Amino acid sequence: MMNDGKEWQDALPEFLLEAEMLLAKSEECLSHLHLIRNDNDAIDCMKNSLTRLAEKADAMALEVIGNFSRHIQVLISNAQNPVQLHDAALSALHDCLTLLAWQLELIDIKTGKLSLDEAEQTTLIETVARQIPQKDIGSAYRQSVPHAS
Repeated sequence: MMNDGKEWQDALPEFLLEAEMLLAKSEECLSHLHLIRNDNDAIDCMKNSLTRLAEKADAMALEVIGNFSRHIQVLISNAQNPVQLHDAALSALHDCLTLLAWQLELIDIKTGKLSLDEAEQTTLIETVARQIPQKDIGSAYRQSVPHAS
């Protein structure tokens, strides 16, 4: 679906509502992980919510949001020990979710464009990668950092 035209504009409110619910679910899971670090269900819930958000963003041709959501999910999925997320890792994940929420608010409702510098996304992804040791750091980095190859 292209980011222009009436069809896209009609689909945007539903996407935004779904995206906000998925982000809220991710935030809820993250809050739960602050209380119970070894909760696999909360980690799986966050990964699933981020995957669904990426898929929904892709369907709306919102590549920046789709890629960022996917990168976060990949880093969580590729963690050496995902049930041992410490405060700094949880804080970095929270910053990513906050940026995603902010980006959703910046989508131009008429054109579907999201004009932004991806530097903040890249910085946050690098921070998460440093805070969450990866099983295969090279592979996870290539999958998670925009434009890395």
